[in-house]
Amino acid sequence: MKPKKILFCTDFSENSEPARDLAVDYAKAFGAQLLIVHVLDSGAFPSYVDWLAEEHHPDWAEKALKEILKRTKDAAEARLETMASECSKDLVKVTTFCRLGLPDGEIVALAREESVDLIVMGTHGRSGVKHLVMGSISRSVLKTAHRPVLIVEAPAGKGESAKEPYEFPVP
Repeated sequence: MKPKKILFCTDFSENSEPARDLAVDYAKAFGAQLLIVHVLDSGAFPSYVDWLAEEHHPDWAEKALKEILKRTKDAAEARLETMASECSKDLVKVTTFCRLGLPDGEIVALAREESVDLIVMGTHGRSGVKHLVMGSISRSVLKTAHRPVLIVEAPAGKGESAKEPYEFPVP
C-alpha cells in the first residue's frame, strides 16, 4: 500500500525530531500529503476544566484560564506553522492541526477523520515504573488506530530529555 496521507505527531520535543525526519522522507518518497498534529494534553488540567463546569467560581478565574489556554494554543500553532514551513521545502502539501484533549484519542480521531494511511510518531523511551505509571501514548495509538503506525524511538541517550514543548504564557 502506497500511503497518500501521512500523519506526523509531535510534542515539539527533541525526541520527536527523528520521527519528523522519517515522516518527511516517506512523504517525499511516496508523493504523499504530510499532516502534522500537536495535541494540547487536557489531562494536564482536568480539575480546572471540571471546576469551571461547576459554575461556582469567580468570573476572573474563568477568563484567566481561557486566556492561558488561548495563549498556549496560539504558541503551539505558531510552532506548527514554523515546522510546516520547514517541511514544505521538500513536500507539495503540508497541513497542521492543533487539538485539545487526550493525545492518544485525538491522534486516532484525526487519523480517522482525515483518512490517514500511516501514522508516524516518536517515543520518549520510558521504561520500568515510569512506563507503567505514565503509560505510552504511542502504544495506545498503536492498539487503537486500526491503521499502520510507525514508532520511532528516541535517540540513544535522550530518553526523556526534551526542550520545553511550548511555553505556558501567563496573562
